[in-house]
Amino acid sequence: MTKTILAIHAHPDDVEILAGGTMAQLASAGHRVVIATMTPGDCGSRDHGPDEIAAIRRAEAAASARRIGAVYHCVEFRDLAVFSDDASRRRVTEVLRRVRPDLVITASPVDYMCDHEAASELVRDACFGAPAPNYRTHAPDPAPALPAIPHLYFMDPIGGVDRGNRPILADFYVDVSRFFETKRAMLAEHKSQREWLLKHHGMDNYLETMERWTRETGRRAGTELAEGFRHYQGHPYPETPLLEELLGDNVIRRQ
Repeated sequence: MTKTILAIHAHPDDVEILAGGTMAQLASAGHRVVIATMTPGDCGSRDHGPDEIAAIRRAEAAASARRIGAVYHCVEFRDLAVFSDDASRRRVTEVLRRVRPDLVITASPVDYMCDHEAASELVRDACFGAPAPNYRTHAPDPAPALPAIPHLYFMDPIGGVDRGNRPILADFYVDVSRFFETKRAMLAEHKSQREWLLKHHGMDNYLETMERWTRETGRRAGTELAEGFRHYQGHPYPETPLLEELLGDNVIRRQ
């Protein structure tokens, strides 16, 4: 049965770096994939103003999503201004109600920067609130409540480590070897980020860095190239392994 998957992270390119191969596999199997970001990456340039770089990065994110037949959506918070508060939670809840996902994949609760961690908390709590009809989003034309809490999964943090450079182990891995070139092509659409990451992060080539991280995850999984995920099963979120079932033989359990 076809499912709707929402992959929602903080910034344009985060989903591609951490879960692009998995999204490509799900899309190739005929599932509906929506890629969303909390912000349009408005602080991601030293050469363009915030509105200009935001427009560039929205277009790049949309082009990346089209590579796998997915749809891109921006929640329109701003960089370094993603907070887990009441108004933000209601806005993210409205996004979930409009997309109507069976399965949500989002940022790690612990990661290297505040926007990633706030995005994770917002999505977790919006999944809980989305089926509650009396939790009003105050949108002009609000979508109806979801029928149930969607399945929730966390991607790996950037580099697979926490803020202290300690490993955060996945529950399971997805072998993305067959879909790696698609993942690379998706990330390559984010052309504006090469200059920014070189100047701000000291990353000489973001494509090579992504490949190194994906290979390191592959080594942990015992394969060539992999992406890691954790299933959130806190009460009363769904405990059935929906993502694992959709991915089938490409799933590698952590030993």
